[in-house]
Amino acid sequence: MARKIIPAFIAICALALYLYAHHNWHRLSPATTVHRIVVEKSARRLSIFRAGKQIKTYRVALGREPIGAKQEEGDMKTPEGTYNIDRRNAQSSFHLALHISYPSDEDSNRAAARGVSAGSDIMLHGIRNGLGWIGAFHRWKDWTAGCVALTDEEIEELWRVTPDGTTIEIRP
Repeated sequence: MARKIIPAFIAICALALYLYAHHNWHRLSPATTVHRIVVEKSARRLSIFRAGKQIKTYRVALGREPIGAKQEEGDMKTPEGTYNIDRRNAQSSFHLALHISYPSDEDSNRAAARGVSAGSDIMLHGIRNGLGWIGAFHRWKDWTAGCVALTDEEIEELWRVTPDGTTIEIRP
């Protein structure tokens, strides 16, 4: 009897882990369009808004050095400020990528005054291609070079509902 129960228990646990890691809870209607995105770095939370109302929240991973605003290229920090989604990359090294308009003129000037590059290529993206099986477990650690990462299922939804030009505010 135990020989049958143990494999069944392991299979149930594996299925539960898979569903946790890959389920997109409360999927948005295909007709949804967001007007604003807010990232709260300290809470590791990305919220999307339509007509001033919060419609969904996602848990995210940030740059490897998440405290403080991005100061220069290579500092592994996620920027802070107000930007726009200015383009998208379906051929990214990560599962889909929405480009954030960082650096602003202010970011570039601040970095230039220090004699460094502000950096660029800050994105909202999924997991590195080929590693999507990690799913929600990617959030156990901040791992990006300064981007904001979601699961592949979440970025697919965000990609679909976020038009270019959408405002994104990244808060400490």
